[in-house]
Amino acid sequence: MTLPPGFQIPASHSAKPMPLPLFSGKIAAGFPSPADDHIEKSLDLNEHLIPHPAATFFARAQGNSMVKAGIASGDLLIIDRSLEPKNNAIVVAVVNGELTVKRLCLKNRQVWLLPENTEFSPLMITDGMDFHIWGIVTHVIHSF
Repeated sequence: MTLPPGFQIPASHSAKPMPLPLFSGKIAAGFPSPADDHIEKSLDLNEHLIPHPAATFFARAQGNSMVKAGIASGDLLIIDRSLEPKNNAIVVAVVNGELTVKRLCLKNRQVWLLPENTEFSPLMITDGMDFHIWGIVTHVIHSF
């Protein structure tokens, strides 16, 4: 994806709180267990998934380079621009004007962007490249 001319990230987001019921019992992923009949509290996904609303944005993943990290084409990424990039983080980076989502690897004073699919090659960032980290992927919303 090429950044369009004049592209800007929204300065702030205003999300109306939308608390939804949170059941107090756990849901078995193995053998079924009796269901609990009561609600523990309400859960607002905005509050749970977006600690920095003014620095958070959403984007859809495109392609299959991150499938082993649980990111499939079409998944919704929650990206926080206020977080500092750290080794092994999944980042949205701009490389020569193109957006990409990859795992950040800082090794031996070199910066690498690593795919999570063996069909794709790692990318070493060199001095001649226009490169910056745009944000850190904090959550992935995947539909079935």
